Amino acid sequence: MSDKGTMEKEEIFSKVLRAGRRTYFFDVRATRANDYYLTITESKKFTNDDGSFYYKKHKIYLYKEDFAGFNEILKEMTDYILEEKGEEVISERHQKNFTKDYDNNDKETANSPSPEKFTDVSFDDI
Repeated sequence: MSDKGTMEKEEIFSKVLRAGRRTYFFDVRATRANDYYLTITESKKFTNDDGSFYYKKHKIYLYKEDFAGFNEILKEMTDYILEEKGEEVISERHQKNFTKDYDNNDKETANSPSPEKFTDVSFDDI
């Protein structure tokens, strides 16, 4: 096995943040010189047409020499967002009565069609 494969497996400390379809993994790992660095992995769950699942992953490697700058900018950006938009999530998906458009169409078709979709039909004309 390569050194990289061995290094990737050596997790010193880990935390997981689950957020809907996304999961964030925060892992402290060791370099060859036995110094520590951080990996942040975003994993998103997707569904294939056959119903099976697959995940897309994106990873950031963050080294100690970058911590101060990273923390400073991350705090600045998160503070800016909260100051401008507040803590409430502004998204259709986060509203209590949110349904996807295709869900609405399926419900209308299955239950009772909306009046706009009907045409006046007189059976006397047939």
